[in-house]
Amino acid sequence: MGDYSKLEVWKLAKDLAVKVYQQTNEGTLAKDFDLRNQIRRAVVSIPSNIAEGDESGSTQNSIRYFNIAKGSSAELRTQLLIAFEIGYLSKESYDELNEKCCSISQKLEKLIQARQKRITSSYKP
Repeated sequence: MGDYSKLEVWKLAKDLAVKVYQQTNEGTLAKDFDLRNQIRRAVVSIPSNIAEGDESGSTQNSIRYFNIAKGSSAELRTQLLIAFEIGYLSKESYDELNEKCCSISQKLEKLIQARQKRITSSYKP
């Protein structure tokens, strides 16, 4: 644990948040305040929970926060799909954002597994 800003997954999640904020300032989605705000809360939750987990001070806490971030990624993917299906996002925008979410989720899973190995390897009966 240490400097979360050096984690690749945090950088990707932060960049995704910036991109989503930019995209939700335009078009029909900008006018649907409820969905827009829900999308923004979910996307900001991802890098925020990664940061909180990495700075939490314990491996078990970090895993818990990384799982919350992973859940927020799934929440965001669901909201983006809804926005796409009701015509708020173009296919290109949806595909790009969805792919970034999937990549972040996969990287979080690997990070969780690596942290779980720390717990297992430090446990000595």
